[in-house]
Amino acid sequence: MGQVSLDDILVTPMNRIPTPGGDVLHAMKRGERGYIRFGEAYFSIIQPGAIKAWKRHMRLTMNLVVPVGSVRFVFHVSGNDGAFRVEEIGENRYVRLTVPNEIWHGFQGIAEVDSLIMNLADITHDPTEVERCDKSAISFSW
Repeated sequence: MGQVSLDDILVTPMNRIPTPGGDVLHAMKRGERGYIRFGEAYFSIIQPGAIKAWKRHMRLTMNLVVPVGSVRFVFHVSGNDGAFRVEEIGENRYVRLTVPNEIWHGFQGIAEVDSLIMNLADITHDPTEVERCDKSAISFSW
């Protein structure tokens, strides 16, 4: 793949279709920009003010959607000290973030209620392909 960059993160606007009784929120279709293949889908809950950081996938590409609440995602590339990319997504900015592997990421719940994150990953979970470090290892002012 070559050198990864924060510019490699794709932001794709998503459709939110109003329907009686509750909206329909699209997440991803095969053939869309950012789709590689399907590995698995999973959900994470982040509580208001909580921070989960830092993690980096070595092979997995993430497709992140926040249908409930609001989440601040922070991205960083090793060797690029002080350079971060921040994306706040959720109910008020309904988009999908496609994040290539080798990018460090952390996230924070910024809604007043629990927020729900869905990741449509291109491979199934493999604990040997992920690196983690303590929140203090990468200097970011949350």
